[in-house]
Amino acid sequence: MRKKVLIVFAQPEPTSLVRQLVDTGVAALEAEGHSVMLSDLYGMGWKAVYDAADFPERANSERLSFIAESGHAFDSGTQPADIAAEQAKVLAADAIILAFPLWWFGMPAILKGWIDRVWAYGFAYGYKGQGNRHRYGGGGLAGRRALLAVTTGGPAEDYSPRGINGPLEQLLFPVTHGMLFYPGMAVLPTHALYGVNRITAEGMEAAKEAWRARLKHLFDEKPIAFRAQNGGDYPDHHTLADDIAPGESGILLHIAK
Repeated sequence: MRKKVLIVFAQPEPTSLVRQLVDTGVAALEAEGHSVMLSDLYGMGWKAVYDAADFPERANSERLSFIAESGHAFDSGTQPADIAAEQAKVLAADAIILAFPLWWFGMPAILKGWIDRVWAYGFAYGYKGQGNRHRYGGGGLAGRRALLAVTTGGPAEDYSPRGINGPLEQLLFPVTHGMLFYPGMAVLPTHALYGVNRITAEGMEAAKEAWRARLKHLFDEKPIAFRAQNGGDYPDHHTLADDIAPGESGILLHIAK
């Protein structure tokens, strides 16, 4: 079945490995019969800073509340055109791929700024004006899939379960669980390309082939088993039930085994 995929990427160098993965991904997805939308954040000159300029018609001119003004701008149709255009892409997509190099253990600032500005109140959070009632598995973006495609300069060993940098999936938990699962998307395990500073031509070709193979299963691969807020594991919608891993703590508890 034909699907629509949005690839949002943050890498200014056109010969970079991220850009090569994006180009490879577009060709692979289109070969499968899917349509692809692109958001090249550097190429678009994306405004990364979330500030008062994003609210041209303020509900309260005396004090800037980002939540209140975000909701007002979204509901009243007064958001800047670039934000509304990206929201339209997200709503049209069946899957969203965020492609970026890992910079200082996170995404580039321009991509974080895309999330900050596009994930408006009423759109990605505060769904249906009900605050936190619909989050972590529910909400405005439910029904879509999400996948991170990440490159790292360091080797895979640095990001292994006992690696010095910490496990990659735990480093990216604020993105996968917070930015993507929070508004309702089903999040797939991260696709990582490690050690890109020393990758050979043969290694890059192997990486492209692995990426093509991964994308063949974009719509049937099993997502990360994040626990849904309204699935019964959080009786008060805030804290895990006492009978789930008693005495333990940490982010991994929010993934069902």
